Amino acid sequence: RRVKKLDRIIKSLLPKEDRFHALLARDTANLEKAVKLFAEIARSSSLAERQIKAIELKGIEHDGDMITREVFDALNQTFITPFDRDDIQSIAIDLDNILDYLEGAAQYLVLFELHEAPDELRQFADILVAMIQQIDSATGLMWDLANEKQIREIVVKVSALENQADLLHNTVVAGLFKSTGRNPLDIMKWREVYSSLEEAADACRDFSNIVANVVVKYA
Repeated sequence: RRVKKLDRIIKSLLPKEDRFHALLARDTANLEKAVKLFAEIARSSSLAERQIKAIELKGIEHDGDMITREVFDALNQTFITPFDRDDIQSIAIDLDNILDYLEGAAQYLVLFELHEAPDELRQFADILVAMIQQIDSATGLMWDLANEKQIREIVVKVSALENQADLLHNTVVAGLFKSTGRNPLDIMKWREVYSSLEEAADACRDFSNIVANVVVKYA
């Protein structure tokens, strides 16, 4: 314990590496842009419009991949990092995963030629928008350990939103299989969409937990 405390003291006296702060801020801003675009896709009942917006979302996902690569490059080039390398790497991977799941859900809507905009899909999009806004806030706050209380509050909010997403996912999937006269193939298509969105919500929860653990570790 004393060794860890000494390590934290030494790190606090060394010059701070600010580029991780800037990189992750770009990453979460890019993710927020992506989830808002996905919400537009979810609300659209035009397949042609969904196709156009899905292409745009693919471009945002590519930008996210490039930022993730920049984070990894920075880790390889930096001797002293603001947090443990593994923690920064995990944070970057979770942000990348969230965006991948969002983009995957959009692709399913387009590839499966699903033009409907059911309430459940729009609700899921709204939950993810709220989660990612909380993620953006947490990422901005985590660089100052005095923000520990605020970060803990964000973790609680994200956990509550993830529970909403789980309940919504289970309800809508059960509803799909209970519906009579529905094409079994359509049921499978929609299940893939909602499963991808649930994975995105799970990754949001994982991200918030990592940030909370980082703050506790260095507090």
